[in-house]
Amino acid sequence: MFESLSDKLQTVFRALNGKGRVSEADVSEAMREVRMALLEADVNFRVVKDFVARVKEKSVGVDVLESLSPAQQVVKIVNDELIALLGGETTGLQMAPSPPTVIMLCGLQGSGKTTLCGKLAKWFTKQGSKPLMVACDIYRPAAIKQLQVLGSQIDVPVFTLPTELEKSPPSIARQAIQQATQDGNDIVLLDTAGRLAIDDELMDELGQMRAWVKPHEILLVVDAMVGQDAVNFAQQFNEKLSISGFVMTKMDGDTRGGAALSIREITGVPIKFLGTGEKLDALEPFHADRLASRILGMGDILSLIERAQEAVDEKKAAEMEKRLSENKFDLNDFLEQMQMMKKMGPLENIIKMLPGIGAALPKDVQIDPKIMVRKEAIVQSMTPQERAHPQLITGSRRRRIAAGCAQSVQEINQFLTEFEQMRKMMRMAMAQKPGGKGPGGKMPTSGLPRPAGALKKMPKGGRRFGFPFRG
Repeated sequence: MFESLSDKLQTVFRALNGKGRVSEADVSEAMREVRMALLEADVNFRVVKDFVARVKEKSVGVDVLESLSPAQQVVKIVNDELIALLGGETTGLQMAPSPPTVIMLCGLQGSGKTTLCGKLAKWFTKQGSKPLMVACDIYRPAAIKQLQVLGSQIDVPVFTLPTELEKSPPSIARQAIQQATQDGNDIVLLDTAGRLAIDDELMDELGQMRAWVKPHEILLVVDAMVGQDAVNFAQQFNEKLSISGFVMTKMDGDTRGGAALSIREITGVPIKFLGTGEKLDALEPFHADRLASRILGMGDILSLIERAQEAVDEKKAAEMEKRLSENKFDLNDFLEQMQMMKKMGPLENIIKMLPGIGAALPKDVQIDPKIMVRKEAIVQSMTPQERAHPQLITGSRRRRIAAGCAQSVQEINQFLTEFEQMRKMMRMAMAQKPGGKGPGGKMPTSGLPRPAGALKKMPKGGRRFGFPFRG
């Protein structure tokens, strides 16, 4: 997301490098390019005008801090203004004083409400809550069935009423809340119906539901790929329902991101979640400062840490740390480490979150999505004895492993060489600290992907990532 905007802004800021002081002409030229970049990203023209004016006012003639170059100083100002544009401080969900908390999802048809209902249910489950999903869309064919399938995938109950009963969405919602109270569900997610466009019938039904169930949160689901139309219908929904927050879906499919940069400024309503993919775990709480950092190519290390904490089993991590300190790290441990990293999401997304790395990658670099699969296949083609003692893998064993995973002997040789290099680096890191631990007494992070030195030529001038775990 925001790839196009991010690329253009970084090009603008590189042009300021080497200047001892930021003059008005420098800033005017840079802001002209920033204005064009924002407009091309489909940001509302009024938002662009106010944003550029604020940045220009703060940038002209500003003295450069000792620790910053002129370009960095302007980037800092733009970063601060982007954070303010996106809403500043993070706004969490409002929880009920006594359960259940009722969250009503609304939006146009095709915006991803039902899928989001499943994503939110899974997210709440990870937080230790016990959600209940409610099928209030009785008009769209298979809407109820879709929600039931999602519920079975994440083991979350779905409230429905028998089809032979006469029912209305508000009455379904009220009965669901009563059921949730009896069953001890502390979160109720209402999946409401949508329309292809806003009409009186839709808004009357949603208004009646709001009056009947008094939800603690009314979240408008907005398709980020719609662009400025999203801002227009968001205003109409807000006028009718007084929504409490937005959820931007399909952010992974929109490289411009103008709707996210406009919607908060125009409506004054905070963005609360971002949908970043089709999978049920592709949902992240919205943080204005982190998103601004990503747009400016500065990475997002906090979100990366949160993903790692979700993916890593603490008990297994402690065991792996002990094995590292005892110099017993083998291919079984390596396989576990790869499986943990796969839970964190696609490799390219992880790399983009690393400060200074994602933005520095050449444009012709392609990240092979099957890297992990191939490395995993190599290890799984080995016997338990070979995984525990890689030094036993001789030429004949390498040929057998290559045949077992449908790869060449050369790839097996490269894999084993790089694994040994990584293991050596990890031993050195452990040995440098008292108690056999890495910096600060923590397990070293040499298992994280590092693109340097891990690129291979592709036939037509492109590149792909090779081994992702170099030390």
